[in-house]
Amino acid sequence: MPSNSTTSSWLFPPTTNEVQFDEKWDFVGKKEKNCEPEERTHGDCWDHVALDPESRLVVSLVVGKRTEDATHELVGDFHRRTGGRVMRLMTSDEYPVYASAIRDTYGHVVTPPRTGRPGRPRNPYTVVPPQVTYATVHKKRENNRVVGVSTRLVLGTAVALALALVASAVSTVVNTCFVERHNGTDRNRCSRKVRKTYAFSKDWQTHRAATKFSYLSYNFCWPVRTLRVKGEDGRWRARTPAMAAKLTDHVWSLREWLTFPAVQRK
Repeated sequence: MPSNSTTSSWLFPPTTNEVQFDEKWDFVGKKEKNCEPEERTHGDCWDHVALDPESRLVVSLVVGKRTEDATHELVGDFHRRTGGRVMRLMTSDEYPVYASAIRDTYGHVVTPPRTGRPGRPRNPYTVVPPQVTYATVHKKRENNRVVGVSTRLVLGTAVALALALVASAVSTVVNTCFVERHNGTDRNRCSRKVRKTYAFSKDWQTHRAATKFSYLSYNFCWPVRTLRVKGEDGRWRARTPAMAAKLTDHVWSLREWLTFPAVQRK
């Protein structure tokens, strides 16, 4: 029985200062409502994604069931790949597990000292550093259409949020539009994820492998139009997310990427 999730395997970008978290739904074999309890390798399968909105780089990926463990794994993996640095701004939708995952990952446990007095000692508690700023986006829908968008500050201060938006190179308001836009890009690149089609995955392992292939090749082999820059000769120079994150200096071909030696770290 394969595990429920899998994490990405690429290096962390040293330039990441913001992150947008999101989950993209898909299914394997058949939809969850048609699955028997023992069919754990069929049904809903989610891409849990951590994306740098400035470079459009997918930093972390967890593929599996939409569970608290998968969300904690995503935030923990992102924390590790960014060297434990506190991001200037973190955003997501209103999925409540993100708040607890960020607290557990970026916070530290404080154990109150014993007072020597009778009675049960105070329980340990988690303290989140004041520089952690996390906000959520809520979309109000009517008849399957978005009719309103509101935001909420979950962790941090209003001043820190305002400063983060001023310092951001891509955002003036709290949003998740960059990771949501990438969701559409990935569905277009990976045909098994296109909605309302017969081209869905039939095998759990194959689905996970195709997902990792799509995301990894996107980072290094897929030039993003909005990332292009003008060269000294006045011509536009295409850039991939990995180039924007300063992980490489050129657009990789699939052949170059597939044959590049890799070291699996455990």
